[in-house]
Amino acid sequence: MAYTTIDNPELFFQTLLHVGNNTSFTFAGSENMQPDLIWNKNRDSSGYDHHAIDSVRGVSKLLRVSSNIAEFTSSDSITAIGSDGFTVGADSNGYVSSGTDKQVSWCWKGGTTSIPSGSTSDPSGVSYNATSGFGIYKITAPGSGNYVLKHGLGTTPNFIWVKDLDATQKHMIWVDQFSNLTDDYLQLNSNAAKATYSTCWGTMNTTDATIATGGTLDVNNDHVIYVFSNRQGFSKIGSYTGNGNADGPFIYTGFKPAMVILKETTSSGQWYIFDNKRDTFNLMTDALFPDLNNAETTDNAIDFLSNGFKGRKTSSDLNTSGNNHIYMAFAESPFVNSNGVPTNGR
Repeated sequence: MAYTTIDNPELFFQTLLHVGNNTSFTFAGSENMQPDLIWNKNRDSSGYDHHAIDSVRGVSKLLRVSSNIAEFTSSDSITAIGSDGFTVGADSNGYVSSGTDKQVSWCWKGGTTSIPSGSTSDPSGVSYNATSGFGIYKITAPGSGNYVLKHGLGTTPNFIWVKDLDATQKHMIWVDQFSNLTDDYLQLNSNAAKATYSTCWGTMNTTDATIATGGTLDVNNDHVIYVFSNRQGFSKIGSYTGNGNADGPFIYTGFKPAMVILKETTSSGQWYIFDNKRDTFNLMTDALFPDLNNAETTDNAIDFLSNGFKGRKTSSDLNTSGNNHIYMAFAESPFVNSNGVPTNGR
């Protein structure tokens, strides 16, 4: 039996806690990892948005995750990506650092930068990793017709995040758990429930991701697309039904989580992020919200277990009785490694 495809998740995903400006920061894990996507948030102060920076668009190009504004430039925020972390400059606007405020950065490694052939038009840049099931693609939407992306991951995508870089537009989210795979979407910058727009998406398969121009992509504009595919023992995108009880549903992932992102889809409710660096023991209480610029909030909501996670909130966004919730989780360690050795609990 194959327990996992990845024995050491730190090679592909790590969370970095950091404070200060004009400083180089390295991951605390035992493995070096060059990050290709950095998602940062100020933990201490409200009024500071979530921001995404990636190696494909360049470190000076920021996306405000908790807002729908276009890509913008900041030359003194993250100034360099290293082999085991990144460097923060003076950051005069406080986009990824604000003096003595604590920060968190969730980071993913890409890898392959050669462009897979066969897309509607070639991406202007890519960084993808078939082992971990993650890819970054910068594309220009066609003037008509859908865009066919050759993603190079070798398996069907489970989660796709698309943002127009040139215009004020939603952060569009597709999840393979949707009941209507061509019409349903979520907004990462909003707490809105799952919505429907006719032919918002196309088909997804092991080689292609077809995305609708006019529904998700703006004609002739540049976009960034982040693609995630499940990998046994490392990443899992799925859904669960809330029970409205403090003894909430158990969600099996096949690994001890390092990070979990949650969103109720049946009705409006905040996006939540929990991770194993800000919360080192159960009950997990330190929540951040991708659709808000709020500071970190205490919210008794979830346990991380050796093989998944368990809801602990009686109601509301994370465990509304009878309502659907989606999740995306990444591993600290597989439940059982390829040598048959089980991981420890918390």
